[in-house]
Amino acid sequence: MALLRSLLVATVLSTALSAVAHAQNAIPVNPTPSNAGGPLLQSFVSYSIEFAFFPDYAGNASYPNDFSNNLLESISAFSGTKPYIRVGGNTQDYALYDASLKVATNGTYIPSISKDYPLILSIGPSYFESYSTWPNTKFIHGFNLAKNTTDDRVKLLDTVPLVCKALGGGKLLYWELGNEPDLYKTSAQGHVRPPTWTESDYVSEWLNVTGKIGESMAKSCTEMATSSEYQYIAPSLAGTNNSLKPLTIWKDNLDTADDIALFSSHNYIGGATQPGVTLQGTLMNHTSTVVSVSKQIDEANALAQAGMTLPFILGETNSLYNEGAPGLSNAFGAALWGVDFNLYCAATGIKRVHMHQGTNYRYASWQPVDTSATTKGTKPPYYGNIAVAATLGDLTVDQVQVQHLPLPEDTEAAYAVYANSTLARVMVINMVQYNYSAATVDDRPAVTYNFTVPTSCAGVGVVQRLMANGSDAITGITFNGHSYNYELDLGKPWLVGNVTKDEITWVGEDGTFGVKVPYSSAALVQLSC
Repeated sequence: MALLRSLLVATVLSTALSAVAHAQNAIPVNPTPSNAGGPLLQSFVSYSIEFAFFPDYAGNASYPNDFSNNLLESISAFSGTKPYIRVGGNTQDYALYDASLKVATNGTYIPSISKDYPLILSIGPSYFESYSTWPNTKFIHGFNLAKNTTDDRVKLLDTVPLVCKALGGGKLLYWELGNEPDLYKTSAQGHVRPPTWTESDYVSEWLNVTGKIGESMAKSCTEMATSSEYQYIAPSLAGTNNSLKPLTIWKDNLDTADDIALFSSHNYIGGATQPGVTLQGTLMNHTSTVVSVSKQIDEANALAQAGMTLPFILGETNSLYNEGAPGLSNAFGAALWGVDFNLYCAATGIKRVHMHQGTNYRYASWQPVDTSATTKGTKPPYYGNIAVAATLGDLTVDQVQVQHLPLPEDTEAAYAVYANSTLARVMVINMVQYNYSAATVDDRPAVTYNFTVPTSCAGVGVVQRLMANGSDAITGITFNGHSYNYELDLGKPWLVGNVTKDEITWVGEDGTFGVKVPYSSAALVQLSC
């Protein structure tokens, strides 16, 4: 770390002495989305919340978590809808219903296996109150597939009437059965299927259990058992190179009952304890993002060639698996990664992204409650979520497409956003690592990015910045001059007095404009084309 800091300071000094800013050659932007990804689904910026911690995030009927709701509402102000919430994750497959339990959850941690979530989990009737606390929010409820004794299946079906009631009145988006079944026979948390378990075994089991859940719904909540309402996301695999292959699962007729709405896959760009993982080399690195997402795109393309026509989403994703790493996943650099990652997904055909959350998780966008390990508050990744929502705009009004604009360096990325086939916005991310805690100069280096857009865009452009003191900052972050900190107004947008908002850049009559982007920051340019 000392060597890294020394190298960083030397780089900052050298760059600052030679020139505070240098200019890029003009980057051409197409007038139409001819090379963009397809239209995005509503609520592209969405969340996945670890099953065991959903009551922390949402609260209950008596004590709703208004802080969480305020953050969701702030994203809705840009996107037109609140983020869709998938309630699932590893603990979805540990949860067993206990009708006599007086509290929402009772979890037992086994620190030698995982310090981050309970490996033994009971949920009581009050668990389902948490679905009532966030107005105008739609949910994906995750059922347990991993626990498969006769008694386990009875407990699963006992929850059906409760969750039906909880998600009535328009709160239901979809169902999910099982989390990352491709790890069931290899997981470090414990094997729950034999080594001989195959894709066809999984498909047979999935169809059997979803059939029984559907039968139970037909008895307890008839309106949710209709073909239009009884829909799943699946198969929710951890990745493309594990023990079950998505293409084989699809060819084994997972969707025989025609009850899958979205093909869901999971993605983590790396591991929290993997050797060589760094902020600059892993997260603030566009090539790393391209390589990671390309695996999902290859998966989606193979499925499409096999006849799968469902929208492809990331039902769970974040920076580094095993709940992130301190100093990496909880730093401002991770917010910049989140902007690049989400927009690259949008530009390559992924229709929605659910960023995974959990109490005390290092990569969490916010900490919903105070614990002995972490204080309640808005974390850097949330600001990346807000910036993505602002970049995409109102998905309920416009058909939005994103085009990736290739740049020469690993440490930069740019995107054009089209609303109803008209250029609307350009986002530029400068991911050169600038650690304010190590810098010894006042001038922060910057790059001026020049663009050529259609001449119809001539006039005023508005620049909205994602800023912090540096890539290692964990506080003092703003988007377009606004803070969303818990301490200021319970997560509602708060205009910070000493930060500029809505800067002006002029788009010339020839369609050219420039925007100066400091190291470790991003700039969104709103155009009037």
